Amino acid sequence: MSGALDTFCGQSYGAKHYRMLGIHMQRAMVVLLLTCIPLTCIWANKGRILAFVGQDPEISFEAEVYARFLIPGIFAVALLYCQIRFLQAQNNVFPMMLTTGIITLVHLLMCWLLVFKSGLGSRGAALASSVSYWINVLLLALYIRLSPSCKMTWTGFSKEAFHHIWKFLTLAIPSAIMTW
Repeated sequence: MSGALDTFCGQSYGAKHYRMLGIHMQRAMVVLLLTCIPLTCIWANKGRILAFVGQDPEISFEAEVYARFLIPGIFAVALLYCQIRFLQAQNNVFPMMLTTGIITLVHLLMCWLLVFKSGLGSRGAALASSVSYWINVLLLALYIRLSPSCKMTWTGFSKEAFHHIWKFLTLAIPSAIMTW
């Protein structure tokens, strides 16, 4: 659904309505975070759903346990994709490259610790992914907030993000279907 930001942020940046990039990103964050709620319910019951459609019960149970440890990360992914589209619209890709490199190293260490050293196995892998996504979101949020290159495009939180949500959805839903 964050694909709608390519259009909205691209148009705003091209029209030099820089402040609107931040508004569009906030709107997308609201919509995507709300979308995460039903997805969380599905993931929390993944084992039962898979067993209901005829999958092996043992594998279904393990898939549900894994998915439950991934649930915190789904909210981070929603925010991260909004940040990525926001920065890409401004041709500001270096911070994403840098944070991805940092996160890759941190993720390797966390996986080793949570999978092997703690004995959590697949649960540790899912937990490491969730934590890595949140760290990436926080690093990019700091960059967006503190960087002079985002000074005109990020002016802080605004109530305007709650306006024109339907207009956002008219692009976001087809974008999600197309990606799916």
